[in-house]
Amino acid sequence: MRLAKYLAHAGIASRRKSEEIIVAGRVRVDGKLVRDPAFGVGTGDEVRVDGHAVEPEGREVWMLNKPLDVISTADEPGKRVAVVDLVNSSARLYPVGRLDGDSTGLILLSNDGELANRLTHPRYEVEKTYRVKLKNPVTAEAMEQLGKGVRLEDGLTAPATVRKIGDRAIDVTIHEGRNRQVRRMAEAVGNEVVGLQRISLGSLKLGRLGIGKSRLLDEREVERLWKDAGND
Repeated sequence: MRLAKYLAHAGIASRRKSEEIIVAGRVRVDGKLVRDPAFGVGTGDEVRVDGHAVEPEGREVWMLNKPLDVISTADEPGKRVAVVDLVNSSARLYPVGRLDGDSTGLILLSNDGELANRLTHPRYEVEKTYRVKLKNPVTAEAMEQLGKGVRLEDGLTAPATVRKIGDRAIDVTIHEGRNRQVRRMAEAVGNEVVGLQRISLGSLKLGRLGIGKSRLLDEREVERLWKDAGND
């Protein structure tokens, strides 16, 4: 593991700040001063910052039901609440992907960067389902268009799975992660999203988790997420 990543996992600082700490000459590995953030460390290496021993954190993966106006960042410098503020953990957690401030529902937070990358990178095609409330009644033609893919400014979307659950409500399942994609898809078929909630990510379902509530995933759930991301 890269030394900067090791320090970040130990909760010392963010990855970028950890790199600065290393370059500043504050880190020793097995008694040797190391200034290279990419220096490799492994099991059994003694890592010290300013003379104090550090250990990497155990892996944690949390599910949060994100409320409106909460920001999907690890640190919100303004007045708005960040998702990490709603999780009761001392680990250095980062959001896995993002949900815009005007969207709600399932978001993961974790200190496992590899899992986060697999769940968010388009090549792994992890499915995400959104419950969408629309301004206008949804038509059969719009349902067909969304299912086949619609053209946006950044290209044609991949086919989506679309299920009508009400006159102005649909569930949309996609595996891409373009910026505000579902909202733009609705606009492309002449409608407008007035409410957007993510209800599943891969095999993980939001279920009855209350708004603003979070829970730590168990090992079986985490293993299923790895499988969702193509790691058997």
